Amino acid sequence: MPCRARRADHLFVPAAAWWEYGHETVGRIAFEAARPETRAALRKLMAQGRLLETPDCSVATIEKLSYWPDCVKPLAERFSYASPWHYQNVDICKPFDLKAACKDGNCVSAQIERQSRLLADRTVPTRERLMALAFLVHFVGDLHNPMHAGDRGDRGGNDVKANYGRVGGRTNLHSIWDGYLAERAISTPPGGAHALLASIPSSERPALAAGTVEDWSREQWESARKFAYASLVGDPCGAKPEARPTLDEPDVRALIPELRRGVVAGGLRLARLLDDALLHGKAPGQRDR
Repeated sequence: MPCRARRADHLFVPAAAWWEYGHETVGRIAFEAARPETRAALRKLMAQGRLLETPDCSVATIEKLSYWPDCVKPLAERFSYASPWHYQNVDICKPFDLKAACKDGNCVSAQIERQSRLLADRTVPTRERLMALAFLVHFVGDLHNPMHAGDRGDRGGNDVKANYGRVGGRTNLHSIWDGYLAERAISTPPGGAHALLASIPSSERPALAAGTVEDWSREQWESARKFAYASLVGDPCGAKPEARPTLDEPDVRALIPELRRGVVAGGLRLARLLDDALLHGKAPGQRDR
């Protein structure tokens, strides 16, 4: 768990949140929810980390692997091609249109499907399958952050200056959901991957894991409008605020259950994709081989 300090207003100041903590939690939930045979296959692949030749970015555990696509971003030209794969800016104030946001497959939902296909194909070299695994785990986490799934032409909320309680300065809507709020929600007792997974009864998990990647995209796009923007500015498609709006403590408490459920949904859906790819050679939209 990342280091953090509690402020007098009960809002956490995280050292690392969705960037590591959110991805790690989605990955760990998926690992725990996957079939034993899938976990064995994951361990076998992750043990081949030397093939990636990224010694400062390990994939030795599901937590480290989940963060690998962000860890390698500083490696300049080696992985710069993947930058647009982490998000999809679908306009929350227009009818849902995933195609327009995914030109040439450069968006998170298209890459979830592509990386699933690469992982499922046993003729693909081990190095490429391991890389596909890291991207897949990370991108499912990205998709289940609403600010990676919908926006108002403001770079996923990066251009919406906002305060998180008493925390201001360089904060914005994206950083709140990517960091401060994610850490608060995941760590609120009972916190952590195991507790979050246990909060969903076994009987409800199949329904939460169901659907297509497009279904999940639409769900998170709706969450961006209904929860992320509306909680901060009221009318999500109204006039953009002139002053810095503040997400206060009552708003944060109201949002925690929604964000926690989204993290669990991401983990369960990822577990399903991993089971399909590693046990059945199947990816979204493909039949069993």
